[in-house]
Amino acid sequence: MPRKTYSEQFKRDAVAVYENSMEGSFNSIAADLGINRNSLANWVDKYGTGKRARRSREQARARQVGDAERIRQLEKKLAIVEEERDILRRATLYFGQGDELVIRFKFIDDHTHRYSVKRMCQVLDVHRSSYYAWKKAKPKRLARRSADEALGRQIREVFDEEKGLYGAKRIAAELSERDDSSPVNHKRVARVMKKLGLYGFSKKRRVKTTVSASSRRVFPDLVKRRFRADETNRLLVGDITYLPIQGGTNLYLATVIDCYSRRLVGFSIADHMRSELAIDALEEALRQRGSLAGAIFHSDHGSVYTSKEFQQSCRDLGVIQSMGAVGTSADNALAESFNATLKREVLRNRRCFASVDQARRQVFAWCVRYNTKRRHSWCKYMSPIQFEAATCAILNAVA
Repeated sequence: MPRKTYSEQFKRDAVAVYENSMEGSFNSIAADLGINRNSLANWVDKYGTGKRARRSREQARARQVGDAERIRQLEKKLAIVEEERDILRRATLYFGQGDELVIRFKFIDDHTHRYSVKRMCQVLDVHRSSYYAWKKAKPKRLARRSADEALGRQIREVFDEEKGLYGAKRIAAELSERDDSSPVNHKRVARVMKKLGLYGFSKKRRVKTTVSASSRRVFPDLVKRRFRADETNRLLVGDITYLPIQGGTNLYLATVIDCYSRRLVGFSIADHMRSELAIDALEEALRQRGSLAGAIFHSDHGSVYTSKEFQQSCRDLGVIQSMGAVGTSADNALAESFNATLKREVLRNRRCFASVDQARRQVFAWCVRYNTKRRHSWCKYMSPIQFEAATCAILNAVA
């Protein structure tokens, strides 16, 4: 069989087919062209431009670059996940210490040297604008905290002076009157007191002790639960309460209160509930006021106040008696409230006094201080004596 000969152009075209075919091998392309494999290989060596080899190398490099990029992207994602896990792990140490949003802001502020603010805000689900607003207000918060700490020291001083009896309103009134203090709102005092764990005593239910002489009203009710007066010595209320002593015995306290200023103008303590107890309190009021002529004295329907002896004493002093309905404590609510306050603030959480002497001493001291020092909400948080002095000065100036 004669040997085939090929023109140079054929050879170059065969080489071009091979170089532009990325899939075909020497064998497959030579078979397609009907030539010998070795001949095609020789032609490629002689006439080839190296295009296919370069393309192969470029594709290999592209594959390598693609793999490297995928690895880089995966490493980047892994770093993001690890950073998120690290942020959350560190942030858990902050949670449970107060307001959750503020705690997140504090964590971000403490870790700006380690993580970007943007990333921490993303992980902790807060807006960057909110964080920056919180950060901008930090000097004001610090100033407020410092002011609250200073106020807290003043509050604790008053609270201790008053033996834990004053609440926010009375403490605010006390602080506002001090020379070195500006007026302070009672709501702010309440907030600081809550933070310090300071709470005044709350009133407890009172045990009913009134012993009614009969179911019939002896004197009409001239007050009708309107416990107010335009001036002193016009409307007085009174009641008798027991003072429990350890061992099962009692002392008894009779009171006379002026409805104008809530001042305790007369009181008496004894180991009995006879008429003399209430009469002694009324006579003490006479010594304090100078005269009780024309004053209304309102009480419950207890046997002491309906007794002939007490009625005669009232007539002698020019006092007009008034009584609430039988068995209705609300008709003498002002006197009842006074007794409840006294027991709450003197006994605290105790069930009784340790001795008769202790009861007399502590109740006497409280009653005196009630008039001279204890701030009363009715008196615009002045003491009853201060209130009388202030209002009398105003009335005299107007007159």
